Parts: sequence; structure tokens; C-alpha cells
Amino acid sequence: MNLKGKKVFITGAGGFVGSHLAEALVKAGSRVRALVHYNSRNDWGMLEDLDKNILKEVEVVTGDIRDGEALKWMIKDQAVVFHLAALIGIPYSYVNPRDVIETNILGSLNLLLAALDSNIDKFVHTSTSEVYGTAKYIPMDEKHPLNPQSPYAASKVSADQLALSFYRSFSLPVGIIRPFNIYGPRQSARAVIPNMIIQGLEGSRLKLGSVFPSRDLTYVKDAVKGFISFAQSDKTIGEVVNLGTGTEVSISELIDLVRRKFNKDLKAKSYKKRVRPQKSEVERLVADTSKAKKLFKWKPETELERGIENTIEWMKKNSWRYKKEIYNI
Repeated sequence: MNLKGKKVFITGAGGFVGSHLAEALVKAGSRVRALVHYNSRNDWGMLEDLDKNILKEVEVVTGDIRDGEALKWMIKDQAVVFHLAALIGIPYSYVNPRDVIETNILGSLNLLLAALDSNIDKFVHTSTSEVYGTAKYIPMDEKHPLNPQSPYAASKVSADQLALSFYRSFSLPVGIIRPFNIYGPRQSARAVIPNMIIQGLEGSRLKLGSVFPSRDLTYVKDAVKGFISFAQSDKTIGEVVNLGTGTEVSISELIDLVRRKFNKDLKAKSYKKRVRPQKSEVERLVADTSKAKKLFKWKPETELERGIENTIEWMKKNSWRYKKEIYNI
């Protein structure tokens, strides 16, 4: 299925990945309707960063995925749904688990129910590598046991299984894309890479959580290509597919890389309030991406060092957006 000319609905379009996806889809010739969370300032989040000639091609609608009635008209006549809307902050899920559950599970249910009343061709549900918990073996394929270690991860496991149940029970054309850690321009400071960069831009001390875990990091433009290829493939309906690089990078190694890019002695320190509870810390995440290569011939192209450079350059121009003096959860 080619997405050129297709009506495409994106939830979470005002976010980091959602804004990049909306931009890429417009460039690909899709007719994009983008849902952003309603606020009285009429702030469209990171969609505001799009070139005005791109943004004018996006139909922006405001609301909340917890409002099932509103989703029915938003999704009407859409061919493809990309469901990215979620509360993704793991520390936030410790503080407000109910909010996370209601948004991530009930919000997903509302969208799935709305999709049943529409004649959609593809429902792309966004998962997360956090559902696996700490790696029991590496690389981690899609058969890896699910072991959520935070309320956020538990909400995503639930939403994933709910989405799959709609495929099995009602033949809704659902596919689940499971990204490992995505990074790049427009990401919020609750994530480790922009957190390091903004602190490095403003000073010489890095206040961090645990520096021992390792992650599999994918540059956002590569990830977005994966989302689009996943949606276009007829082989992904009813499937769960990892997106990642298959490369393991520790937080300590990231610190060293950021130090080199700034060419200054950044002193990193772990702060207790930024460290996850011991049983909740996911220590290793490394993707097996062979299924993505097999089903839709996707592989990442951006080397980590280049991706970090791109992110630093963007953040230098947009440092005013960040509140480096507070701990973002």
C-alpha cells in the first residue's frame, strides 16, 4: 500500500516522533490529519517546528484520546491510523499511574473502537521496548518475554495486547511497531540524550540517574522511515515488529560521546531522585531487527555520532525551550 494520496490520521502528532512522522508523510504526499492534545493556548507542540509550507498541508485537530466520541469523527474516512499518543514518562508513571493507565490503555481502547466503525486499511499501534524489561537474552527478538518493570511499561503491554485482540476478534487490520529508544531533534528533556545535551550547553555538570544501563538508540528520521515502511507493508498486519539498531550503548558511553562533542570536561553525577527504583530499572535493551528487514526491508542508516551531532545543533538553536534547572519527569 502506497501512502501517497492516502488520508492518514496521527495521534500524538504534537510530540517528538509524531511531529517528524507528520512532516515525512506530507513530503510523501499523504493527506495528514494530526491530533494534538487540546490546550487553551492553541499550542500544537512540536508541529510548530515544521516549515510553514509543510504545516499548512496538515489538518490539525485538537482533543484527547480519552474522548471516544470525538475520535469517531476524527477517524472517519481515514485510510491509515498511526497511534502514537501516550504518556511516556517512566518517572511520571511512578507519581501518577492512574493518569498513565487511563491515557495509554483506555485511550487506545477508544481509538480501536472508533476504528471498528471506520473502513480503515491499516492501524499502526506504537509499542515500546520497555515492555520487555531487562534483557533475558540479546539481541531481543519479538518472542522475548514481556516483563514490564514500571506502571508505564505495564500500560503499554496492556495496550499492545488489547490492539492484538482487536485484530484476532474483529479482524481489525492492526500491526504493532515496537521501537527501541528513539532520539533526535525535538525530543523532550525527560529523555537522557537531550537531558545531557541541555545541561552540557548551559554548564559543566550533568545531573543524571543511573549511568550503568545500556540502550539501543535509533535516530528519529530512521525510525520514521520504519513507521512508514511498516504501514505500507501488507505483511505487518497482525504482527509485532521491533525497530532498533542491534547495537548496545551504555549511558556512560553516551556521557563520553557528549563530552567529546562539547570538547569540555563535563562532570557527571548520579542523583538519587533521578534513579529508578531498583526492581524497576531496565538494565539492558538490544534489538533483534531481523523481522523488520525481512518484512519491509528496513534498517537504520544514521550513525550514533552523527545523530548526536544533529541533535546538539538543533538544541543549540532551541535551548530556550528547556528548563535545565528542574528534573523533568
